[in-house]
Formats: sequence, structure tokens, C-alpha cells
Amino acid sequence: MTDENSKKRLGRGLAALMGDLDQPLLSEKAADKKTENAPLIQQGERFVPIELVRANPNNPRRFFADSDLADLANSIREHGIVQPILVRPAKGEDLAGAEYEIIAGERRWRSAQKAGLHEVPIIIRDVADKQALELAIIENVQRSDLNSVEEGLGYQQLIDEYDYSQNELAQVIGKSRSHVANTLRLLKLPQSVQSLIVSGSLSAGHARTLITADNPIELAKQIVEEGLSVRQAELLAQGELETKSTTGKLSSNNAKAQKTADIRALEQGLEDSLGLKVDLRHRDKEKGELRIKYKSLEQLDEVCRRLQNGLIA
Repeated sequence: MTDENSKKRLGRGLAALMGDLDQPLLSEKAADKKTENAPLIQQGERFVPIELVRANPNNPRRFFADSDLADLANSIREHGIVQPILVRPAKGEDLAGAEYEIIAGERRWRSAQKAGLHEVPIIIRDVADKQALELAIIENVQRSDLNSVEEGLGYQQLIDEYDYSQNELAQVIGKSRSHVANTLRLLKLPQSVQSLIVSGSLSAGHARTLITADNPIELAKQIVEEGLSVRQAELLAQGELETKSTTGKLSSNNAKAQKTADIRALEQGLEDSLGLKVDLRHRDKEKGELRIKYKSLEQLDEVCRRLQNGLIA
């Protein structure tokens, strides 16, 4: 199967794919009547010893909260596993006695172990490595089982190994391209900040405000310790928020009021030259930002022209 055919297949959506794979057991007569486009049915649901099943080493989901596993284990003790675990024949040298590798359902398998089950229901499908990886990633993403870092790693794995573009990936998983791009950007953050996302201490929205910050680790700690909102985190990353660590209370700075007379005079001169609103933020002896606000593309074109030609006096 070519990469292009694989992407078209994935484009049908996870529901269709998983619906195909989770079909109930067919009779031998029905199986004989399968068409070329029908899903591959190797075996139907069956129970096997839990030790014959192993986790998928390529499962993008790496973090399983103990509390969630405990809750599901309690439910399994009471009602059993409602949805069978989707597996394929195990491959590779280090099988450790396992005969089946999980495609989808590792959380159920882990919880079944906690519940003390000796057997688990499985549905076996003989799929190649590529399809198994695609299904593992997309199934988790569609069901919102991944934290944002795991989701980004899954996206990156599909991009690196199967040459997906962000647009193609967005279409396949049913997300917007901006969502894919923003999730991938989280992987640029330091590992300690990513760990806060994985643990749930820091939301993806908070984390995105730190991507271009000079000191994301310190800012992430402040956001968590002081319980800042996403908007407050944005102001903090921009140097516009006084925090409890310095003032004992949270408050937004009035940037204009705190500017020196020299800074305000320089702003006024630039505004007179450009005819646009200017915001100059000088944070220390050497660093700062100059923001020019425009209301139309024509104004932006004029600013660019004057900057390129050195016409600002």
C-alpha cells in the first residue's frame, strides 16, 4: 500500500476505520463473501490470558494517571471489559511470552491487570506496522486520551516517519491546521515545562504563552504556583504583570504610566513621523520591544516601505 493510498484511507476518519476493525465475528459463509474493499477479518472476539498481551511500544500515549486506572479497574471488577482490546499478532524478538500486541485499548489492559483479571477479550487484526502506528496515534487523538505533549509527539512521529504535511495531518485527524501547528510548537519548550503539561499542572493554553519567552522554565513555575489565568500568563510572558512573588498580589502594569519622559517623548516623535500609534517597551539597559499598530494593509505597506528606504525621521 502506497503512502498516498494510506492517507486516503485515513481520510475516511477514525470512526469508519475503527468501525471496520471492530466488526463482530462473521460466520464462515459471510467471510467467504467478503469483497475486495471489505475490512480484513482474521478472527472475532475471544478471551485470552492477559499475560499473552503486551503494550504497543509505539503507542503515543505514555502517561496513564493512577487515579484513572484505579477508577476503570473498579468498573471492570463490577462489569467486566465492555469493549474488547484491539490487537495484532506480536512481532519482533523481545516478545517476553506475549502473542499479541495492542493496537487500541492499552488503558483497558492496564486496568484489567489492576482489577486482577486473568483473561481479557480481544479482537485480532493482522495489520502492518504502519497501519498499527497510524491507528494507535489517531485513535488516541480522536478520543482525547492524550495530553498535549503526547499529541504533539504523535503528530511529529507521523510527519517524520510518513512524510505528512501539517495540512494533510489536520485533514486526517479532523483538527484544524492551526491546532496541529500549535500542538507541535509545544515540543519546542524545555523538557521540564513539557513535564508540567504531561502531569496536568500546566494547560496547553498556558504553555503556548511561553514558547517565545526568554525564561519559560521560571515563568512556568510562577504560573503554576500562583494559579495564573491564560491571560495573566500572556501578560507575565510579555513582562506586563507583577506577580505575588514581587508584590504580594497580582496586578497588571500600566505600561504607559510607568514609562519615563524620554521614552514617551521618543514614542511621540515616532507617532508624529509615522502617523500611527507606537508602543515602546524598554525593559532593561539594552533590551525591549517597539510595537507599531496599524489598522489596514495599506498602513502596513507604508510602514514597510519607509523602514526599507530609511525614510523615518
